[in-house]
Amino acid sequence: MSAQPVPTPVGLPIVIRDMTSDDVAAIMAIEHRAYEFPWTDVNFLDSLRSGYIGRIAERQGGELVGYAMLMPAVDDLHVLNLCVAPLFQGRGIGQQLLRDARRVALSRDIYAVLLEVRPSNTHAIRLYERFGFHEIGRRRNYYPARNNTREDAIVMRVKVKREPVNDVAV
Repeated sequence: MSAQPVPTPVGLPIVIRDMTSDDVAAIMAIEHRAYEFPWTDVNFLDSLRSGYIGRIAERQGGELVGYAMLMPAVDDLHVLNLCVAPLFQGRGIGQQLLRDARRVALSRDIYAVLLEVRPSNTHAIRLYERFGFHEIGRRRNYYPARNNTREDAIVMRVKVKREPVNDVAV
């Protein structure tokens, strides 16, 4: 994937590039500011070692402002983690990362992008809906929550290209 500056809707130039293990310390700083139940550095490093696709959004000059961890599967590109630093939310960076995920899916001939989101994360849900995602199901007790409880996940999917027609006679 190329790293090209892309202006966000409010004019903040952003470069999207591949994630490396050297990015994990900066990712963890954002992860802990953005989430009550963050991933660990081991989650990110294991994902990279497993061949998952890490993508970084950074300002020109190298300041990391967002990231996504993507897992290619047979028919879906699964967004495992997508995060924008709290100070940079609402500036179109999440949209840039979703567009980048779409490009990754298309480059691998994958037909759809899939993700889970907490029902309580209404800002993210609105972003995903604007991008064309729709709810296809729920995962019960998927996320850790306060007071040693669990929160469901909404499973959302968007098609990024037409699936081929299977001409096999039955």
